Amino acid sequence: MPEPILQLSAVHTHIGEYHILQGVDLVVPRGGLAVLLGRNGAGKTTTLRTIMGLWKASAGSVKFDGRDISALSTPDIAQAGIAYVPESMAVFSDLTVRENLLLAARSGPLDDARVEWIFGFFPALKKFWNYPAGNLSGGQKQMVAIARAIVEQRKLLLIDEPTKGLAPAIIQSLIAAFRELKESDTTILLVEQNFSFVKTLGDTVAVMDDGRIVHAGSMRDLVEDQDLQQRLLGLSLDSHQ
Repeated sequence: MPEPILQLSAVHTHIGEYHILQGVDLVVPRGGLAVLLGRNGAGKTTTLRTIMGLWKASAGSVKFDGRDISALSTPDIAQAGIAYVPESMAVFSDLTVRENLLLAARSGPLDDARVEWIFGFFPALKKFWNYPAGNLSGGQKQMVAIARAIVEQRKLLLIDEPTKGLAPAIIQSLIAAFRELKESDTTILLVEQNFSFVKTLGDTVAVMDDGRIVHAGSMRDLVEDQDLQQRLLGLSLDSHQ
């Protein structure tokens, strides 16, 4: 088995007096798309923010590409090849779409071919290229946030609830984009509640509850086992088309 691109071992995270992550063990295989599921408040977003160094693990280790990154700063973690798309669609409102992407391009000028590739998935970005990002709709801001994460080749993308509030046509564009990214040596760790979306794309899945991983395996096995879905999530994926 190849070395996983990301591995969390017995990770604990405290936010003030709250003990959010309580010994998380998570393995993300290299390549493909891994999904993190769980009820609201289970610790999924905290897991992503801990990986990214926005909140520091109080115990345990976070290894990326064979290197312990637990003590690194967020900029250093980003420089190592991880991009993070938060649920909040954090864009620079006063900057244009172009300027938002330019800030995310670490190596300098934007790659015209890469930008055109992004336009193929999100044509609205081409239309609003020179508009302030703050003037865009919520769905369009989500496009900007994702485009910033993929404007350059990354080893790992951490994406939190990308389909929230998006129209079905945009979700189909996301599916196409993520499929191509999976084929380009980019690994994706996705937190998502749109089950029809994740069962289409996911290769592996982990389920969180109360700050711990309570199940890990293939997405196919979870999709095909409705009893397991009910036990882990209290619902059936087929009821959320």
